[in-house]
Amino acid sequence: MMRKHILLSAAFLLLSTAVPMPVAAQNIIPQPEHISLSRGQFKLNKGLKIVTNLTGSDFKVLNQYTSEVMNHPLAYAKNPSQQAVFRLICKGTAQQAAQAMDSVRLQGYELEVTPKGITIQSLTPTGLFYGLQTVRQLEKDGKIACVKVKDTPRFAYRGLMIDCSRHFWTKEFLKKQLDAMAYFKLDRFHWHLTDGGGWRMEVKQYPRLTAETAYRTQSDWTCWWMDKDRRYCPAGTPGAYGGYYTQEDIKDIVRYAAARHIEIIPEIEMPGHSDEVVFAYPELSCTGKPYTQSDLCVGKEATYTFMENVLKEVMELFPSKYIHIGGDEAERRTWKTCPDCQRMMKENHLKDVAELQSHFTHRMEQFLNRNGRKLLGWDEIMEGKLAPNAAVMSWRGTEAGIEAATSKHHVVMAPQQFYYLNMYQDNPMEQPKAQGGYTRLDKTYNYEPIPAKYKGTNLEKYMDGVQACVWTEFIAEPGHLEYMLYPRLLALAETGWTKQRTGYDNFCRRAVVNVDRLRRAGYNAFDLSKEKGSRIESRSITQHEAMGRPVTYLGRYAEKYRAEGDSTLTNGLRGDWGYLEGRWQGFIDSTGMDVVVDMGKLTEIRDVEVDFMHQYDAVIYAPASVELMVSDDGKNYKTIDTAQPGVKTKEAYLVYPYRWKGNAKGRYVRVRALSREKDAWIFTDEVIVNRIIRSCGKG
Repeated sequence: MMRKHILLSAAFLLLSTAVPMPVAAQNIIPQPEHISLSRGQFKLNKGLKIVTNLTGSDFKVLNQYTSEVMNHPLAYAKNPSQQAVFRLICKGTAQQAAQAMDSVRLQGYELEVTPKGITIQSLTPTGLFYGLQTVRQLEKDGKIACVKVKDTPRFAYRGLMIDCSRHFWTKEFLKKQLDAMAYFKLDRFHWHLTDGGGWRMEVKQYPRLTAETAYRTQSDWTCWWMDKDRRYCPAGTPGAYGGYYTQEDIKDIVRYAAARHIEIIPEIEMPGHSDEVVFAYPELSCTGKPYTQSDLCVGKEATYTFMENVLKEVMELFPSKYIHIGGDEAERRTWKTCPDCQRMMKENHLKDVAELQSHFTHRMEQFLNRNGRKLLGWDEIMEGKLAPNAAVMSWRGTEAGIEAATSKHHVVMAPQQFYYLNMYQDNPMEQPKAQGGYTRLDKTYNYEPIPAKYKGTNLEKYMDGVQACVWTEFIAEPGHLEYMLYPRLLALAETGWTKQRTGYDNFCRRAVVNVDRLRRAGYNAFDLSKEKGSRIESRSITQHEAMGRPVTYLGRYAEKYRAEGDSTLTNGLRGDWGYLEGRWQGFIDSTGMDVVVDMGKLTEIRDVEVDFMHQYDAVIYAPASVELMVSDDGKNYKTIDTAQPGVKTKEAYLVYPYRWKGNAKGRYVRVRALSREKDAWIFTDEVIVNRIIRSCGKG
């Protein structure tokens, strides 16, 4: 029985009109490299067979796909005749077919549709498969517009990562997303299988990993993670939440993905984010006790033996070139005092714990290389010393990726500010729960993974491609995850495939059509036609008398959230909905926010405005109190107002507007906002003094 969720029938794969149209009006995503339209249509019929020269497993796998998904079986012909109606012609060798995953040339195809038939030609079965996806998107009511397409992707790696540790996703749900990935020509599924939320892969040599840590005592991530007494538990425990994939489950999903020309890259987190491992096997921690740390002890040989044995089973299940080892956000706290770690550092002449992690990563890489695989890790693996053959997934921005590629390491760009799809995509006060940042569709689409100055340089050949990531701390339901994925994943698909993008307005028109297709096919995609867009305050410059005035910081901003630095709070630029976009400035100093604006001369102060962000899940809180002061000399201050915002701590998201109106005089305006809790952030975007309202009167 065919599953309802697959993009199966032509009813779901419509163009907005059945007549030939200009190239710019096409609704194909990703946009082909070259497409030209002519008059006429090809009409499909129920008995139509697709004739191909593919043989063996290539024929068998594609026949199952076209029969189930397109309702058209394959037929074999050594030399598909020109008289055949629907032809798939593979011109390459078996060796080329095996190399297609890493070659843009070998993923390319040519498609021609005339009133008499359809021909797709490629050097590989992968290219033929992508040509079929274009045909599916061209179909309307059993008719296909006559076109010529010549198409080759920009990058060989076009990926999606789903976090299955914080929340467990069923096989059927993952297959559903693989269907959509194939439809939009994505070819890498990065499967985040292990993390502090639970271990999700059966490992036969270490059964306690799933028996003891695949389940936890609460489903709500925040409640469980913040619980001082958080616990893992066996499957039969009342209220247990979680699950894991058996090795047979994994084989099934790997086969399903391969039939859609998608390679699955498994991620086994190490040495950080390993809370569940050191619970199940506490002897692998520095302390020897569960619930005391999240890092593996990298000073013990037992840790290396354990990870190598786990990776052996991983490699038996996953044929991918890359094995992802995580490597991010290791605390390294216990390593500084652990006798085993200190001994390892001394024996290997390592100067600090960053180099100790590098040593661990290097050994894991050597093991993978000996087994014909390559190591991929988050950009923290560059700290200390990057292992010689490692590939880098750049998530903290683009700089690490550029640095790695410049050093001739292969790179996948996955910067959080553009490609983390667990961030809000529209007005957070009207959206389901998200991680905190704000990433609109246009922001994802407009990201350019290779800066202009590096175009045409040797660096390009080390840029494997791009990847979107969905972390699921705050995404517990399948519909919610799909809502976050689509349509932003379509923007990444186009960036990864299309060499000359046509601009956001053109893409957006096509995305609206494809969102409708997805929704009718059973995907809970965000309704792009109802997008509210950016925060109104961020769309124009706010004119006020403190603009351009110098600011003295009595409590410094955090460097990672510096925005524009010392000019941020008087540059007239207001923040959008997210704190990562570079306009909101963050403070976590014990003094909170304490700033002084020098007006340059004695000034009549009529009004002062300051906005504060509040996002509970990001530990960004509206301040406990706000104090407004003025001074003539910058030394002696007079308080002219105090306020207690009174925002409830667990409020998901809001922007608290501090406002004061009155009569005061001074050269210096000081705003002090006290933090609600010791480790909570305060974020603000502008200190507005004497707002200037422009008149729109006649004359």
